[in-house]
Amino acid sequence: MPDQTVHEGEQQPENDKIARAIHQLQLRTKSTDNELKSLKQKQESFILSFSDSQRINGMRQQLRQTMNSESPEFKQKENQLKNEKEQIEQKLAILANELLNLRIELSRKYEQTISGLQELQKEVLDNELLSWKRQQQLAGNGPIMSNSSLTTLQQWCDTLADMIWQNRQQVKKLAQLQQQLPIKDPEGREQPLPRLNDAITNLLSSLVTSTFVVEQQPPQVLKKDSRFSAAVSLLVGGRLNVHMNPPQVKVTIISEHQANDLLKPKSDFKTKDCSSGEILNNTGTMEYQANSGHLGITFRNMQLKKIKRADKKGSESVTEEKFCLLFQSEFSLGGNELVFQVWTLSLPVVVTVHGNQECNATATVLWDNAFAEPERLPFAVPDKVEWNFLADQLNLKFSYSTGRGLNQASLTYLASKLFGNNDPSTCKISWAQFNKDTLSNRSFTFWEWFYAILKLTKEHLKDLWMDDAIMGFVGKNEAQSLLSGQPYGTFLLRFSDSEIGGITIAWTGEKDVLNLAPFTAKDFNIRGLADRIRDLNSLVSLYPNRGKDLVFSKYYTPADEKMDPRGYVCPVLKTTIPKQFNSPGDVEIKQPFSQEYVYDSNLNSVQSMEEIPFMYSTESPEEFVDMDDCLNMLTDYMPNDIDEVNDINIEQLIESHNCTG
Repeated sequence: MPDQTVHEGEQQPENDKIARAIHQLQLRTKSTDNELKSLKQKQESFILSFSDSQRINGMRQQLRQTMNSESPEFKQKENQLKNEKEQIEQKLAILANELLNLRIELSRKYEQTISGLQELQKEVLDNELLSWKRQQQLAGNGPIMSNSSLTTLQQWCDTLADMIWQNRQQVKKLAQLQQQLPIKDPEGREQPLPRLNDAITNLLSSLVTSTFVVEQQPPQVLKKDSRFSAAVSLLVGGRLNVHMNPPQVKVTIISEHQANDLLKPKSDFKTKDCSSGEILNNTGTMEYQANSGHLGITFRNMQLKKIKRADKKGSESVTEEKFCLLFQSEFSLGGNELVFQVWTLSLPVVVTVHGNQECNATATVLWDNAFAEPERLPFAVPDKVEWNFLADQLNLKFSYSTGRGLNQASLTYLASKLFGNNDPSTCKISWAQFNKDTLSNRSFTFWEWFYAILKLTKEHLKDLWMDDAIMGFVGKNEAQSLLSGQPYGTFLLRFSDSEIGGITIAWTGEKDVLNLAPFTAKDFNIRGLADRIRDLNSLVSLYPNRGKDLVFSKYYTPADEKMDPRGYVCPVLKTTIPKQFNSPGDVEIKQPFSQEYVYDSNLNSVQSMEEIPFMYSTESPEEFVDMDDCLNMLTDYMPNDIDEVNDINIEQLIESHNCTG
């Protein structure tokens, strides 16, 4: 499968080539227009001379009737008129020959121009417009399209329409001139004008029908009863003055089978009257923007009210059934001389009725967008594709949704989920492997697992993912290998293999690498990942050696020290782990009798020494206590664990050491 992405640098030579072709054809069109005007003048001169010849014939006839043919006067006038006639006839013969040659030469030039227009139109429609449509389809999986490409296409199509229309008018004018003054062609020469007129008219028809395009695609996962929008435009509408009588556009939804019938050769246009559902607000009139020459319409408030599904094919689910929107319009050109019935199809859409169908519907859309062949029958896609092509699409999808793509290590890990230890560059993946068959020892498919991670990252972890704080796609064994031998408290974040839409924390404990039970979206609806990491003092540095607070502090939720409007103090839920997995750091924070903190067993909290400037003996409350002396005697005491701290009675210790002064 070829590379499907067109870069601006690669596009420029093609743009230059098209610009040169347009310039040459414009010069030809102007040249033939001048020659046609010259031909018309010569033909008018011929007609005048022919009229003089006829006048002389009349005078000679009258002379014969009124004068004696034997008289000297008659003979003199007869000879004079005869000489004039011979001169005029000689002139007419020369003019007739010139006219014939001009007609032949003009016809030859029109053939060349029309041939050039055909080549240019083929380049613009079959290559550039088709490429734009392909890029639009790929954009459904992530890449952002530039509006400038459609603007450039419209300019090319406008120019093409202008040149085709001018040449068509010139060919018609030449035909009219020939009808006014028939001159016999040389023996064996075919009269080319009827053929040229057909060719140029077909060019115009092809251009008009091909440039009725879906400018803004509808959502490809289309939920019933949800409001949605789409837009179509006629790229040549402004130049051909279609906007003088703005056409109406109608939208219907049709099935894959109906789309196939529509594209069959010699398809009856009435087949476009069929539909597979009901759409509200599905008609409107095109609007013209004079500054840009754009003629189009945006349907902003459509709603799918009904859908008629086809009979299921084998194991096919409703999220594999494809529909599309059919846009239809009708308008005329040249004072109803040419009537066009135009239509275009949207990209395939998958209709859902419930949110839980979104995942599998998105899989159908991604596969179709990525692997549809140009000019396919609706909506055929290959059953198997090379892994590298799918990997590119997964990377694009993840990058578009989350702000950062997948590195090679992540893609290698994804491949291992499907192919084990096989070399992924030699492997193909089938649609069934992608989203029908469950992963080994799991209850979900590869896509369901990947999509849940994508959604979790997009909705809850986007900033952390973009900040490279999440390693993500790494297996449990590999994470353990990376963390083994690292300093105590080194941790990394990886997506869970077993919990769909889960992320877990692996960290280096006192003896082993430990793995926290995965967090899911419902956990992050309560408390964010950064705050949960802050809660756990067992986590010290992000692998390989980035300080936890250095990475995550900007994502911590600031402490709310204010009461709520009702006067209540709001509690804060914090993440904890069982005591046996706590790090020594968890105890040190509550270290009693340090130089900074003392522990008040009655308050059951850590208090700052600055908040307790004086301490009183129970025996002599009037006496001040020298705290420095007390601390010098007490700081050599180290509790074994946090439970011992709760058993310490500060006042008894002070009394037992005679610290009352």
